Amino acid sequence: MKPLVRPRRLAPGAHVAVVAPSGPVPEERLEAGLDILRGWDLDPVVGSHVLDRHPEFAYLAGTDADRAADFQFAWCDPSVEAVLCARGGYGVQRMVDLLDWDALRAAGPKVLLGFSDITALHEAFATRMGLVTLHGPMVAGVDFLKNARAQEHLRATLFEPESVQTITSTGRALTPGRARGVLLGGCLSLLAADLGTPWARPSAQGGLLCLEDIAEDTYRLDRYLTQLLRAGWFEGAAGILLGSWAECAPYAEVRALLMDRLGGLRIPITEEFGFGHGEGALTIPFGVRAELDAERASLTLEEPALL
Repeated sequence: MKPLVRPRRLAPGAHVAVVAPSGPVPEERLEAGLDILRGWDLDPVVGSHVLDRHPEFAYLAGTDADRAADFQFAWCDPSVEAVLCARGGYGVQRMVDLLDWDALRAAGPKVLLGFSDITALHEAFATRMGLVTLHGPMVAGVDFLKNARAQEHLRATLFEPESVQTITSTGRALTPGRARGVLLGGCLSLLAADLGTPWARPSAQGGLLCLEDIAEDTYRLDRYLTQLLRAGWFEGAAGILLGSWAECAPYAEVRALLMDRLGGLRIPITEEFGFGHGEGALTIPFGVRAELDAERASLTLEEPALL
């Protein structure tokens, strides 16, 4: 697996767009997030439909066409240097096929930030754009708004990526060892749901695979992992980083499942690495080659996340 094209880092005064490709966004949380961005000397502009609600399905931030139009307009605006997602939830898979990928590609590399449901966009941007994207906290996310660690790690990644070229966590080895590969992954349930679509990569071969999820019963996590295993998706993966499993079963139960399903791969695995839905989530650049030291719970990027 080859590293992907890195977008340019941001500088003070950069014009950034905030969009809502998934679930509805509480206005007060959006405003709080925008204040943080302005405090970083960024110039955020909000998509026209960010505060919309779908007329029938309350779990969507407006219609599929409007959410896609906001994303398309933001990415293709030559003055915009980064597109930041307001929140996850659900909805990207409904709008991703409405995007004009030729136009997105012609607009050039830019920063894309998000996680959770945004996993479907990370996969699409990797396979269709060949572009590094940032798996990190979102503008109206509760964990981002209330956690200085999440804010600072994201800010450093955006402005001073050399300063966070080594990412350390308080995690530990589920299975020991060191591995090198290209970072990829995201929300487990979304990766499983993406199988068989035009946007899904055929496997995680040669990759350092990042996995996390939220509010899933253990049997459902088992189902997602087993589906990916049966599809051969884990074949050739170099190593695995496990993030947060917020609102799932007690971690001892989740840990036993992860060991049962993934231990047989016989590759280095670090657990509780500190990305995803947990408090103080780290920002992980997908598409960058890195080395994982499972026992030290450290990730060293071969080059900064952004140019």
